[in-house]
Amino acid sequence: MTPGLWRALANLAGFQLGWLACVLGGSLVGGIVAGGVIAAHLRWQARPGEWRWLAGFAGLGLIIDGGLAMAGGFRFPPATFLIGPLPAWTGPLPLWLWLLWPLFATLLHHSLAWLWRHPWLAAAGGATSGPLSYYAGAELAGVTLAPWLLAAEALCWAMLCLWLCHRLGRPGGLARAG
Repeated sequence: MTPGLWRALANLAGFQLGWLACVLGGSLVGGIVAGGVIAAHLRWQARPGEWRWLAGFAGLGLIIDGGLAMAGGFRFPPATFLIGPLPAWTGPLPLWLWLLWPLFATLLHHSLAWLWRHPWLAAAGGATSGPLSYYAGAELAGVTLAPWLLAAEALCWAMLCLWLCHRLGRPGGLARAG
C-alpha cells in the first residue's frame, strides 16, 4: 500500500472511532475521544489552515442540527445530558451530536477529497449516507427521530455536498481551500 492510501485509511479510521465513541459513549466519552481524534488530525494530518474547516463545520452543526433539534426533530433520552446542563449556546443539542460535525470535516481534504470532483455522486452520497448515519446513530444511542427528520437531513446533506463540490472540486480547489 502507498503512504497516501495509509493516510486516507487512518483518516477514515479516526473518523469512525470518533463517531462510535460519540454515539455509543455519549457526551463525556465522545468528547474525550473526538477531541483526541481532532487534535491528532490537526497535529499529524491537517493541511495549513484546515482548522478553519473544522471550526466552520462545528458552526454548521450548531445551525443545522441545533435548528432541527429545536424544531422537534430529535428526542434524546435523559442520560444524553449526563455531563451537566447544556450551555445556552448549544440549545437542545448534546455535545456528542455536535462533535460529529468537526469529525466529518476531518475527511474533507483527505479520505473524501476525490469525491468533490463528482457533484452528482457527492449529492447522492450525501442524500443517502447522511440520513443513514443519523438513523444508525439514533438506533445505537436510543434517540427518537421525528418522521420528517431523515428527509430534512437528506436535503441538507445533498445541498452541503454540492456546495463542497463547488468549493473544493474545481482545479486547485483543495489547494486554495485551506
